[in-house]
Amino acid sequence: MSLLECRNVTKHFGGLRAIEDLSFAVEPGEILGLIGPNGAGKTTLFAMASGFLPPTAGEIFFKGRRIDRRPPPEICRRGLVRTFQIVRPFGDMSVLDNVLVGAFLRHKDVAEARRVALAVLAEVGLAQRAAQAARTLTLSGCKRLEVAKAIATQPKLLLLDEVMAGLTKVEIEEMMALVRRLCQGGITMVMIEHNMHAVMNLSDRVLVLHHGRKIGAGKPEAIVNDPAVIAAYLGERED
Repeated sequence: MSLLECRNVTKHFGGLRAIEDLSFAVEPGEILGLIGPNGAGKTTLFAMASGFLPPTAGEIFFKGRRIDRRPPPEICRRGLVRTFQIVRPFGDMSVLDNVLVGAFLRHKDVAEARRVALAVLAEVGLAQRAAQAARTLTLSGCKRLEVAKAIATQPKLLLLDEVMAGLTKVEIEEMMALVRRLCQGGITMVMIEHNMHAVMNLSDRVLVLHHGRKIGAGKPEAIVNDPAVIAAYLGERED
């Protein structure tokens, strides 16, 4: 059984068609790369899957149960969580307290939630920053904190929205290593990303959207040679 399945999902904002008749599935244990030009509907898709927006039509299933039109807290408790492209930590709270917010979903005991949150901070490389205010973190630190808050909820499926945008080459490599570790630890992922180096090296499969429609899906090496994808998104490569 697929972990996530979208069946003929459509989202209209008045006359704007953000997503049109989109069907695809995510299998347990894989990393699915989601690419396409700005405005292709990628973040809108995440918003529908995580409960922040209802689809205009179609159905979304998670672990075999329909979740579209369910509230975000319920979907999160079921094991599907997302990050946000624009990071907004609780700035005046400590880094640890930010992650505790996520840990309290599964652990009501404060000591146990704290233990989980500290382990998560160690995983994402922020253990030494636990006591400092979240607003003092660099962009890279904020991106890691965004991931930490999400994985503290102990998800089965993590939707990553451009966690590498704005990072340096070294920081991108570090984030890629983190994504690999999380997947090896049992978290399935769908990853919106414009960095094609990351997409090609992390994704088991790639789904390409253009004007809200699927124009390509398959292995990364096939996608980068797909004429429709090249014309809509990648552009011609120079010799």
